[in-house]
Amino acid sequence: MSRLLSSSLLPPLAILGSVTFLGLGTSWAKHTLFPLVGAPGTTAVRVGFSALLLLLIWRPWRWRLARGEWKALVAYGVTLGLMNLTFYQSLRSIPFGVAVAIEFAGPLTVALLGSRRLPDFIWLLLAIAGLGLLLPLGHGVSTLDPVGVGWAVVAAVCWALYILFGKRVGHLHAGQSVAIGLTVAALTVVPVGVAQAGAALLSPVVLGVGLCVAAISSAVPISLEMVALKRLPPQAFGIMISMEPAVAALLALGLLDERLSPGQWLAIGLIVLASVGSALTARRGSAPPETALPA
Repeated sequence: MSRLLSSSLLPPLAILGSVTFLGLGTSWAKHTLFPLVGAPGTTAVRVGFSALLLLLIWRPWRWRLARGEWKALVAYGVTLGLMNLTFYQSLRSIPFGVAVAIEFAGPLTVALLGSRRLPDFIWLLLAIAGLGLLLPLGHGVSTLDPVGVGWAVVAAVCWALYILFGKRVGHLHAGQSVAIGLTVAALTVVPVGVAQAGAALLSPVVLGVGLCVAAISSAVPISLEMVALKRLPPQAFGIMISMEPAVAALLALGLLDERLSPGQWLAIGLIVLASVGSALTARRGSAPPETALPA
C-alpha cells in the first residue's frame, strides 16, 4: 500500500518540485545577480554553470553523433540560449509571474496549432484572452513596460522554436541532448554577458550565487522532470507542468514582493486553464512535452 501510494505521489511531487526549484532559482538570480551583473551577465553565469554541471553529470561524449545530428543540436542549443537571455531581459521590468505566463504562450501555441478540433480553439481563445489582459495593446490598457513585454514575447517565440528543434533531437539520449544543447547555449550567451558585465562576472559572490542558481534552476528541475516523464503519460505531464506560471507568481510575491493586479492574476489563470485544457484534450500518442529551461 505504501509503495503504491509513493509511486502515485512521486510524479506530481517531482513536477511540483521542478517548477518550485526553477522559480526559487530565478527569484534568487533576479534579487541578487541582476544588481551586480545585469540580465545578460546573470544569463551567462546561470547557463554557463548549468552547462558545466550537466556535462559532468551526463558526459555526453560517450555517445557518437552524426553530422546531421550536430546541426540539429546547434540549432536546439542556440534557441535555448536565446530563450534564456530574452526571458531574463524581460525580468528587468516586468514581474516574474507575468513573464512566465507570456512565455508560456510559445509552447501552448505549438500544441494548439497542430490541431483543428473545436476544444482546441476554445483553449486558444482562452490563451488569447489571457494575453490580451497582459499585453499593453493600447494607451492605459496595461501598466506593464512594453519593452519588458516585448522581450517576453521574443522568449515565447524562442521557446516554440526550441520545442520544434527539440523534436529533431528527440531520438537522442535526453542527458546527451540537454547537456550538449546547454553547452551550445552557453557559447551563445556567455559572450553577451562578458561584453555587458566584464570582470564583474569573476566576483566571488557572482560565481558562488551563479553556481547555486544553476544547480537549483537547471540540474535539479531537469532531473525531477525526467523522473516524472518516466511515470506519466504526456497529457498528465502537460497538465501538471501548466502550474508553472501560477507558482512563479506566488514565489515572486513572497520572495520579490511583486504584487499583481486582479486583472493580471486573472490573465495568468486563463493561460494556465488553456494549458491544462490543451493537455486534457491532446491526442493520444502525441509526443511528450519538451523539457525546457525558461528561467
